Amino acid sequence: MSDDVLIEFSNDDMLRGKIVEPAWYEMEITDVVSKISSKGDSTNYVVTGRVVKNSDDGSDKFAGVPVTWNFNSKAKGFMVGYFNALGIEVGAGRPSNLGATVGERLDVYVEPGEYENKVRNQVNHKYRMRRDLVA
Repeated sequence: MSDDVLIEFSNDDMLRGKIVEPAWYEMEITDVVSKISSKGDSTNYVVTGRVVKNSDDGSDKFAGVPVTWNFNSKAKGFMVGYFNALGIEVGAGRPSNLGATVGERLDVYVEPGEYENKVRNQVNHKYRMRRDLVA
């Protein structure tokens, strides 16, 4: 006879697999972590955000859906657009604190993509400043 194995799900667990419609979303950054790549030759910077609303029409249909994407130490240039969309000017030889972006909001284009034969929400490094901040 099998033992009872009780599983409790959080709201994030329930929303994590929800695929959003392709669109610009206001995203609140909720976590940034770094970890060594699987090959061990670079560092992945894993960013997690939570959808606040659709940036173009204001819909909250996908509010709360967590979205995760990566930057890599071998291609740091992809971070420039991210920092710029947050109003942070970056430049050669000037360190920028990726971890300090937790709690900040920006617009991120999210679209469906496939990873390891699973459909997921994908960020292809398309960022812009939030529309309510642009004059």
